[in-house]
Amino acid sequence: MAKVQVGLVQMSCVKDKAANLQKAIEKVREAAAKSAQIVCLQELFTSLYFCDVEDYENFKLAEAIPGSSTDALSEVAKELGVVIIASLFEKRAEGLYHNTTAVLDADGTYLGKYRKMHIPDDPAFYEKFYFTPGDLGYKIFQTKFAKIGVLICWDQWYPEAARITALMGAEILFYPTAIGWATSQDEATNEEQYNAWQTIQRSHAVANGVHVVSVNRVGFEQDGLMKFWGGSFVSNPFGSLIYKASHDNEETTVVEIDTKKTDHYRTHWPFLRDRRIDSYQPITKRFIDE
Repeated sequence: MAKVQVGLVQMSCVKDKAANLQKAIEKVREAAAKSAQIVCLQELFTSLYFCDVEDYENFKLAEAIPGSSTDALSEVAKELGVVIIASLFEKRAEGLYHNTTAVLDADGTYLGKYRKMHIPDDPAFYEKFYFTPGDLGYKIFQTKFAKIGVLICWDQWYPEAARITALMGAEILFYPTAIGWATSQDEATNEEQYNAWQTIQRSHAVANGVHVVSVNRVGFEQDGLMKFWGGSFVSNPFGSLIYKASHDNEETTVVEIDTKKTDHYRTHWPFLRDRRIDSYQPITKRFIDE
């Protein structure tokens, strides 16, 4: 299908895991009622963003994938005939955990998962304490409505991840995300950070000639110390914004994406044609100092 109706669910979360899952399901239903065909949920939507602290109790939030959450979402996907992109905290084995996104097709079929490759460790984002880096590589999923690529939050800053996923044939790049501002921070810094976050992802759209869909959470967490900045958006293959959410409100929005535009942009601005793959070997080095 060329034209795809994509649903973005930007929502706030609470401490109760079951309540968050139920809320997400309600938002998927809302998106489907607006004719969504693919619905993307934000990063780690079944809980508060727990990586603000290093606390062993938080490992209890993890679950198997596939497991109870994907089972519940699969039923909804089948009932509504929609694809669901679901970011979850995966317990792979005792003592082995990943930040993982599952993809459920429109007939409820579990298509597989992508494990976050780039894991941050910053103040209030102590993800290295919880998550083992992904070992499945970059992934694409052939859904009923489009061939999609899924990356996760911190992956957003890496053009290599977007490039490889696009080269694998992804027609749309999805980024489930959880990123925000410290409430002690000044407004100028907030604006600069958001603009950098949006700009880097729009550049992935331009460089690869594909639509980019970024879905962030919203609301105050960490006892009011963190405001997740929302600002979910859709970029066309030339970096123009088709949609941008607010920084303050929950929003369930459906945006039409025409994947056939990729051919137009890639033929008029043939970045893939002109790639010098014979010259890129140094990119596999950590730093080119010898």
